[in-house]
Amino acid sequence: MNNISIGLLIPFLGTTLGSAMVFLMKKEMNKKVEKILLGFASGVMIAASIWSLLIPSIEMAETQGKIAWIPAAIGFLLGITFLLVLDSVVPHIHLESEKPEGMKSKLKKTTMMVFAVTLHNIPEGMAVGVTFAGALAQNAGITMAGAFALAIGIAIQNFPEGAIISMPLESEGVSKTKAFLYGTLSGIVEPIGAIITILLTNAVVPILPYLLSFAAGAMIYVVVEELIPESQEGDHSNIGTIGVAIGFIIMMILDVALG
Repeated sequence: MNNISIGLLIPFLGTTLGSAMVFLMKKEMNKKVEKILLGFASGVMIAASIWSLLIPSIEMAETQGKIAWIPAAIGFLLGITFLLVLDSVVPHIHLESEKPEGMKSKLKKTTMMVFAVTLHNIPEGMAVGVTFAGALAQNAGITMAGAFALAIGIAIQNFPEGAIISMPLESEGVSKTKAFLYGTLSGIVEPIGAIITILLTNAVVPILPYLLSFAAGAMIYVVVEELIPESQEGDHSNIGTIGVAIGFIIMMILDVALG
């Protein structure tokens, strides 16, 4: 159980370390660096959605005697819908944007920036929790090594995300310490969501194929809605695309080598 606790905290550690970059770097992150980091995070999430979530969902459905693509398709669409609803309800504002999204509110811009990052940490926490739940079930076709591979992959992409949220907060006038704390807290939903999923392991095993694809759909929504558009904003540059390729390859290797 100690190993699982460590596994659930690995992604949160990535966010924390990334947020700490606010103490080491100047106020504004170089735009090219920001673009490649956003692209990198996108690549990791796309690869994780395929190898760690959708493929296991399809394989698990087959072993359960179901039509393989049905749980994957339904879960994926539900995951997209879930994030779409959250995106429409929760007040938040994206990087480089002055126009808030979600329900109207009087929240500060800095608070809404944190909410924007917190929103897409939800599916990441779910993804880690679901894979560890599958590994605990032992008959779900997911290994503990595969669950750790996903946790490490999410942590790797959380590192730049932590920096990308904490540094703009400082440039908005927030102190370095508060920017670090806000960046760190944006990732707290990941271990919380993962722990809840683990506690419900016995209940979720029968619907695990749906939950895996649900997490995949939610993650792809974040990539398409937020990360890739932000990596392409401003002067056209291929650097974000290069970041996607690097992130995708690293996560693919992690999953295949360790899974």
